[in-house]
Amino acid sequence: MIINTDTNLFGSFSKKAGNVGCLFFNTAFKENNINAIYKSFSVVNIHDAIDAAKCLKFSGFAVSMPFKTEIIQYLDEYNDIVKKTNSCNTVIIIDSKLMGYNTDYMAVKSYLSDYFSTITLDKKTLYILGNGSYSGTVQVCCDELDIKFKIITRKIWSDIDSIRNSIVFNCTPVEQINLDSSNNYINCINTSETGSVLAKKQSTIQYELYTKTTNTSQTS
Repeated sequence: MIINTDTNLFGSFSKKAGNVGCLFFNTAFKENNINAIYKSFSVVNIHDAIDAAKCLKFSGFAVSMPFKTEIIQYLDEYNDIVKKTNSCNTVIIIDSKLMGYNTDYMAVKSYLSDYFSTITLDKKTLYILGNGSYSGTVQVCCDELDIKFKIITRKIWSDIDSIRNSIVFNCTPVEQINLDSSNNYINCINTSETGSVLAKKQSTIQYELYTKTTNTSQTS
């Protein structure tokens, strides 16, 4: 693909940039013949990042840790899902106006709905690690799916050691978490097995928002 004046620019803003989104979107753009490119950026100030995206005529961008709640104050419009989760991870720019969405919510709700339809009845309690914006999204999904949950914050982190025969959903960037083998583990970190599934789900929804088309490439 040749980058030209018609190329749509997309990206992601987070404290620590990664390559997962770049691989997913740029592969999908190429295979679907979409004239667009995607680049991830490490930023320290989300307001400055927004100004840069507007200046460079971005068509949209993703928002990751730790800016998913902070960014809401800068949005021109956002849907009910952003309002009830207090979290936004996807922004579309139309005529310099920021339109906010939470594709994490759609991915997590779909994942948990499928997950809880397959597990045994003795593992119906979900422990959510962390209480940030992603955790808040998981909590809303659990409420809507009638899933009982408990939150493990940093103050009671040692309680993890006593969890047995349950489901643990890591909503933090902590990579090394030691759990009893009786538990099932869902990890949001996109380099993990479950995190990769969640990332692909939400990225697929993002792709449709960005391009107003369905991804038919091998990345889906």
